[in-house]
Amino acid sequence: MEDIKEPVQENTENKLFYSIGEVAKMFNVNTSLIRYWEKEFAVIKPKKNAKGNRLFTKKDIENFHKIYYLVKERGMTLPGAKKVLKNNTDGEDSNFEIIKSLKNLKSMILDLKECLEDGKSISEGEEI
Repeated sequence: MEDIKEPVQENTENKLFYSIGEVAKMFNVNTSLIRYWEKEFAVIKPKKNAKGNRLFTKKDIENFHKIYYLVKERGMTLPGAKKVLKNNTDGEDSNFEIIKSLKNLKSMILDLKECLEDGKSISEGEEI
């Protein structure tokens, strides 16, 4: 069985557009997979600059998270993932949001644990 790497949690609040390399790095995948998913899933609609480079939006990143979850974590086929995204069957959108929230919570707890183990203040990173 293939070893699945977790997508990297990146701060996506300050950027409007992301290059294909940045998106691939976020999901620990090759750029070729990003291009392939772009062709396969109609919800991915990057803009292109004058050079033809893809510029992905926050909405595209959100859709990549959904695709990654369905295909890599749930083990769905591409046609199955397309159907779920198109029809939102079984409330998959809400399931994805719950899992995303739980992963963020887990990350925050692990950060808190690390701070406590290092004897640092959480808010300022100083010694207690």
